Amino acid sequence: MSSELPDWIKSKLSRKKEAESLKNLFKSKNLHTVCQEAKCPNIGECFLKKTATFLIMDNICTRNCGFCSINKGIPESLDESEPVRIAEQVREMKLKYAVLTSPSRDDIFDGGAEFFSRTVKEIKKVNSDTKVEVLIPDFRGNINSLEKVVDSGIDVLNHNVETVPRLYPEVRSEAEYGLSLEILKEASGMKPDLPLKSGFMVGLGEKKEEILELLKDLRSAGCNIVTIGQYLRPTLKQFPVDRYVHPDEFKEIEKLAYQIGFDYVASGPLVRSSYRAEEILSSLNADSSDRLSG
Repeated sequence: MSSELPDWIKSKLSRKKEAESLKNLFKSKNLHTVCQEAKCPNIGECFLKKTATFLIMDNICTRNCGFCSINKGIPESLDESEPVRIAEQVREMKLKYAVLTSPSRDDIFDGGAEFFSRTVKEIKKVNSDTKVEVLIPDFRGNINSLEKVVDSGIDVLNHNVETVPRLYPEVRSEAEYGLSLEILKEASGMKPDLPLKSGFMVGLGEKKEEILELLKDLRSAGCNIVTIGQYLRPTLKQFPVDRYVHPDEFKEIEKLAYQIGFDYVASGPLVRSSYRAEEILSSLNADSSDRLSG
């Protein structure tokens, strides 16, 4: 596979060098963003809009997924001041929409669910109008942990399956596809009206029929929002790109997902799970209002 990026990706990556002021701001406040840690290609665009996905509970993960560039190892103990500091940052930036995620914290008894809950509640306490989306790990299937997060006041729950089940041994070896589906299904049962989101990457070697089955699995689990993007190898240490998927093929996948019954589909080369998250929720709320008024 050639390492040369296609034009439809190169033209968008030039903005990554922008928004240095926000990078420095987060560094000075000892706050992490997944935008920086995971080397997101949309960092320039999102930072210029003063939006970011906060990475809580340190920037070190207890797992070692083949696609991810977040540091692996033994994380630091939890910083008990972090929920308040993040809430203050959300207030200072006047964010209308905040996204929280974390590395997998298998070293904590509840996987960090209580910390998620505290952070959400702190944000809502000082920013009552701010919508909060959480992108959670699988909590090793701990339903009590999931319930803590669902009941914390969140506006969207996101849990990514990342790839098709056949590729899990190489791409996501310390996770289970079935467990991720179960997390989504359980969340759907706990709060049926809560927007439920998941995302996956293409360009890892998956087949068209596998994408179809994955979409069907997500919809059956109660997921009503799906994000689909091109896998871009963060560094040479990660899993290699199998191919670069053309934008027209992303459109085909989008159409397929809508046919299966998703309420919102974001499908494109540089789509990521938190990309334009505020717009997605606004669109869903608008559609809901239209249905009620009609």
